Amino acid sequence: MTPRTRRATFSLVIFFSVCAVAGTLLQGRVRAQSAQDESQLRDSLKAFTNVYALVEQNYAEPINGDKADTVIYDGAIPGMLRVLDPHSSFYDPKAYAKMREDQHGRYYGVGMLIQQQSGKIYVRTPYEGTPSFRAGIRPGDIISSVDGKDASAMNSEQVAKALKGPKGTHVTLTTIREGQSKPLTFDLVRDEIPHPSVDLKYEIRPGVGYIHLTNFQETTAREVEDAIDGFGNLKGLVFDLRGNPGGLLSQAVEVCDHLLAKGQNIVSQRGRAYPDQVYTATKGNNGKNFPIVVIVNRNSASAAEIVSGALQDHDRALIVGETTFGKGLVQTVYNLSENTGLALTTYHYYTPSGRLIQRDYNGVSLFDYYNHANALPADNTNKEVKLTDAGRTVYGGGGITPDEKIEQPKSSPFMDSLLIHDSFFHFAPHYLASHTAGADFKVDDVVLGEFKLYLTSQNIPWTHDDFIAPAEWIKANIKAEILTNQLGQLQGLRTRADWDPMIQKAVTYLPQAQALEDSAHKVLTQKAEARTGGN
Repeated sequence: MTPRTRRATFSLVIFFSVCAVAGTLLQGRVRAQSAQDESQLRDSLKAFTNVYALVEQNYAEPINGDKADTVIYDGAIPGMLRVLDPHSSFYDPKAYAKMREDQHGRYYGVGMLIQQQSGKIYVRTPYEGTPSFRAGIRPGDIISSVDGKDASAMNSEQVAKALKGPKGTHVTLTTIREGQSKPLTFDLVRDEIPHPSVDLKYEIRPGVGYIHLTNFQETTAREVEDAIDGFGNLKGLVFDLRGNPGGLLSQAVEVCDHLLAKGQNIVSQRGRAYPDQVYTATKGNNGKNFPIVVIVNRNSASAAEIVSGALQDHDRALIVGETTFGKGLVQTVYNLSENTGLALTTYHYYTPSGRLIQRDYNGVSLFDYYNHANALPADNTNKEVKLTDAGRTVYGGGGITPDEKIEQPKSSPFMDSLLIHDSFFHFAPHYLASHTAGADFKVDDVVLGEFKLYLTSQNIPWTHDDFIAPAEWIKANIKAEILTNQLGQLQGLRTRADWDPMIQKAVTYLPQAQALEDSAHKVLTQKAEARTGGN
C-alpha cells in the first residue's frame, strides 16, 4: 500500500468511525437497530465510498495526504455533523490535543500568549510567575528567532509549538523591543505552566469580592472555592461570567455545590440514548450565605448558563447584564483512532425550575446562530415561563434572562478604530521606550497628548471631538496596557475592572441580592420545617 493510499485509507477509517458513533447514538441504545436502518446506513456509507473513490481517481489535481485529510476532516465530517446541530464537532489530532490541554488547565512551556500581526509575532502577555515573565520579556516584544530559527518565516502556531517542550529543557528566544538598539536574547527553561480559569480576584470594595471566571476546566471549582475562602468575612460577591464559553459540566456542578444548600438541584440532563440525570448539591455551602450578583452577557454559554440558571432558580443570586447565549446541548466526547475525537450532542440541559437553556437553531445558518440573529425578542414574548423557589418569574427557551439588564457601553466608530488597530497595545511599548511607569501611574493630558501624536504617526485619523465622550474609556485602556507591560497582567486586568461600568453597576445591586438571599433562606427554612413536621 502506497503512503498516499494509506493516508487516504486512514482518513476514511476516521470518517467511518465517526459515522458508527453518531449512527449508534442517533438510532438509540435503548433499542436494537432494525434491519432496514442497518441496510440504509450501509447503503449510505457505500455511496460515500464510491464518491470519494471517484474524486481521488479523477480530480484535476492529486488528492495528496494533506488534501485527503482536509476532504474528510474539514469537509465530510463537519458537513455531516452540521446537519445535526451547531455544536456537535470533530477534533482532528491537533484540535483534540488542544482541547485536552485546555481542559487540564496546564502545559509545559515558557508561559506567554503570542499573536501574529502584519507578519510579525508579538508577545501579547507573559503570564505572571512563568519563565518568560521572570526573564523580563514584555508585551509588545517582537519574536525574531527561536533557537536560532528565523521567526519571520514562521506563523504563530509554529512559534508556539517551538516554545513548548519537556519540563527543564532550554529554549533561546530573541526579541526586538522598541527603544532598544540591539535585539534581546533570553535563555528560558521550560516549566509547567498553569493557566487558571479565575484570571482576576480581589476586593473591589471593603468586604466585597470580585471574581472573573474565563471558562470551566479541571481546576475551576477549586479555584473559585479558594478565591471565596481567601476573601475572609465576605459581605458580598460579584461573580463575572461574561464571555465565559463554558467547559466541563462537572466543574459547573461543583461551583454550584459550593454556593447552594445541600440537596438543591443544580441541573438536569435529558436525552434519548442514555437515562436522564439530575445533579444536586451533595456538600452544600455549610450555611455560608452572602449576597451574590452574577454578571452575564450574550457570550456567556453552556456551563456558565448552568451556574447562572441554578443560582437564579434558587434565588441564590441576582443575575444582571444581558441574556446569555443559549447553549443547552450537552456534548459527550468520544475518543476515536489516532488521537481524534467526536463531540456529539447527547443531552439537553434544563435548569432546576425546568427551563430549557438551548436556543432554537432549526432552519438557522451557523453564521446567524453564532451572531445571535435568531435570538428571542428582548421583551420575553414567546419565551417559556417558570418560577423560582420564591415564586419569581423567570424565562427559558433561549438562554438565561437577567433579573436586571445592564447594557454594554456603546462604542463609537473612533473607538472601534482604536481596537481594530490595537492602538493601546502598540502605544504602551512606544511610550515606555522613553518613559517609566509605576503603580501610581495616571493618564494625564501629557500622556493623552503623546497618544494623539502616536495615532498621527500611525496614520490613524482622529479629531478632538473623538476624545470627548470616551475619555474615561481611553484613559483606562492606556493605563491598563502600560501597567500590564510594567507590572504584569493582573494589574492590567484590575485597572480595567476598576473602570468597567457594568461591574460598577453590578456592585450597586448587592442590597437587592441580599433581599433575594433572605427570601431564599426563608423558603429553605419553611421547606425544612415542612419535612420535619415543624418539630
